[in-house]
Amino acid sequence: MNKILEKEFITSDVFRMRVEAPEIARKRKAGQFIILRTCDEGERIPLTIADANAEEGWLELVVQIVGKTTKALSLLEAGDSLCDLVGPLGRPTHIELYGTVVIIGGGIGIAPSYPIVQAMKAAGNHMISILGGRTKELVIMEDKMRATSDRVVITTDDGTYGMKGLVTDALQRLIDEGVKIDLVVAIGPPIMMKFVSLMTKKYDIPTLVSLNTIMVDGTGMCGACRVSVGGETKFVCVDGPEFDGHKVDFDEMMKRLRMYEEHEKESMERFASK
Repeated sequence: MNKILEKEFITSDVFRMRVEAPEIARKRKAGQFIILRTCDEGERIPLTIADANAEEGWLELVVQIVGKTTKALSLLEAGDSLCDLVGPLGRPTHIELYGTVVIIGGGIGIAPSYPIVQAMKAAGNHMISILGGRTKELVIMEDKMRATSDRVVITTDDGTYGMKGLVTDALQRLIDEGVKIDLVVAIGPPIMMKFVSLMTKKYDIPTLVSLNTIMVDGTGMCGACRVSVGGETKFVCVDGPEFDGHKVDFDEMMKRLRMYEEHEKESMERFASK
C-alpha cells in the first residue's frame, strides 16, 4: 500500500498527487513511469513520474481525468492509500551533452517533461522549453519549468496566454531566428507529437517522442502497447516509452488508441451513475 501524502487540483480536471514510494523515488530516472491500481478490482494505469524526492521518499504524479480510473483516483485524498504501485518502469531518457535541447510539452505532457529538463540541464545543455495548452489554465507547472530552463516559450490555442498558436508555431519561430537546435523532445497528444516530428524531419533535427499508449502489464507480455517504429513492432512499456519521432507510425498508433473509446465511455457512465 502506498500512502497519498498530498493531493490538489491544478485545473478543473488535472490534479497533482504526492505518493509515498521510497524505493521508486530512489531508483527512478527521467522518462520512466509507474503503473498503479486504486483498488483490488481496479485496472492498471500507467503514469509518468513528474517529480520525485529520494531523501523524503515520495513521487509526484500529475493526472488528467479522462476515464473511470483517473476519476476514481481523483476522489482519493491525502491519507488514503493506493492498492499497489510498481516501478520505475520503461527505459530512462538518454541524457548527454547535446548542446541546445528544445523540450516541447503539450497540456498534461508538460508534467513528464519536467524531469527531462532537469536531467538535460544538469548535463550542461542549453534548455529551451515550449509549453502549450488550449487555454491558459492548461499550461501547467510553469514555475518549475522556468526554474530549470534557460528560455521558456508559452503558446495557447486561444491566445489567452503567451503566444497565440500551436507549439509547432513556436518551434518554427525558433528555427527562423536561427537557433541551432541539436535535439527536440516532444511529449503530449499524439497529433501534436506527429506534427512536431514532421517539422523536425524537414529540418533534419533529431527528435524523441514519449508514447503514452495503452499499457496493461508493463512487462511487454500482453502486447497491448505495441507500436510500429521504423517498420518494426515495438512495445512501449519495455522498448520505450521514448522513440525516434521520425520513425513512429503515428496514424496507426492513434487508430489503436481509439479502439476502446466506446468501452471506456460505457465504463465511465456506469461509474458516474453509482
